Amino acid sequence: MHSVPENSETHFKLVLVSGDFEGKRKVARHQAVYAEVSSLMNEGLHALALHLYTPAEWQEQRDKSLQSPNCMGASWEALHLEG
Repeated sequence: MHSVPENSETHFKLVLVSGDFEGKRKVARHQAVYAEVSSLMNEGLHALALHLYTPAEWQEQRDKSLQSPNCMGASWEALHLEG
């Protein structure tokens, strides 16, 4: 939901449900996922919103909204027309 040139989106949301998250706190879950995508972060992935659940947690969560907020930043065109 960002105003950027075509094919340059760098913000993503990942919803991941895994039994591997059983018994792990949220921080450990995030660390595990970031370890897997570290090369993408080095290649320009700017922001990654993580929603990480065990299967049981997902059963409770799945009816709730995971909508992303609208971007409140300036448009790409406005940022590149200044100065």
